[in-house]
Amino acid sequence: MPELTQSVQPIAGSTEAMTSLYLAQQLAQQLAIGHKDWHRLQSNRPARAQEQAAIAMVYLLKGESALALAHLQQATAWLDRSVSAPPCPH
Repeated sequence: MPELTQSVQPIAGSTEAMTSLYLAQQLAQQLAIGHKDWHRLQSNRPARAQEQAAIAMVYLLKGESALALAHLQQATAWLDRSVSAPPCPH
């Protein structure tokens, strides 16, 4: 999946859209589960769903609806328990 840390680009000259995208990116970064929190939060369904939903919002605001949908489906899967945490990445 593409990185979310790309610089914020104006969308068709709209300051409001740029601000919304910036806020969504900040939220996605805040909700991202980092290495030091991985073991504690890897099976925390609300945390994992929040992380995926925030990423989806970023992609939706960037006009990348296919990626937004994929992340929304992943968020839903965490909430309806149709996915489980993958093994430790290290």
